[in-house]
Amino acid sequence: MQVISQSEKYSKVTQDILVTVTPEFLAEKSSPSDSVYAYSYDVTFENLGTKSVQLVNRHWIVMSGGRQIADVKGEGVVGEKPVLQPSETYFYNSWTLIRDEVGSMFGTYTFVDEDGQFFDVVIPEFHLIYTEQAFIH
Repeated sequence: MQVISQSEKYSKVTQDILVTVTPEFLAEKSSPSDSVYAYSYDVTFENLGTKSVQLVNRHWIVMSGGRQIADVKGEGVVGEKPVLQPSETYFYNSWTLIRDEVGSMFGTYTFVDEDGQFFDVVIPEFHLIYTEQAFIH
């Protein structure tokens, strides 16, 4: 099994929006003996385009042990629908639980531009990999 460092960054540009995700294992919220593995993930958006855009919806797929365990859809992120002018960035942090030592997350964000055009932005698939070195008591 490949070991992914906790500072691994996953990035993807879609429709002039750069999405970067950095996952991190959360030892304090995890219990490997009970098959509970918690991860936080930092997400940064950067508007590389020439129009202002607003994030309006999210759609996440959470995988654990090779099977889908969640399909999360909703408005905005962490209670916000951020507007990004050209060259602006937005950052947020969230977290998830999986039941296996290996998992992943991916999905899409839906944005609308200043002309009222909706478009989807890919959330790059990122890995959630537990190693005993990550868990410190």
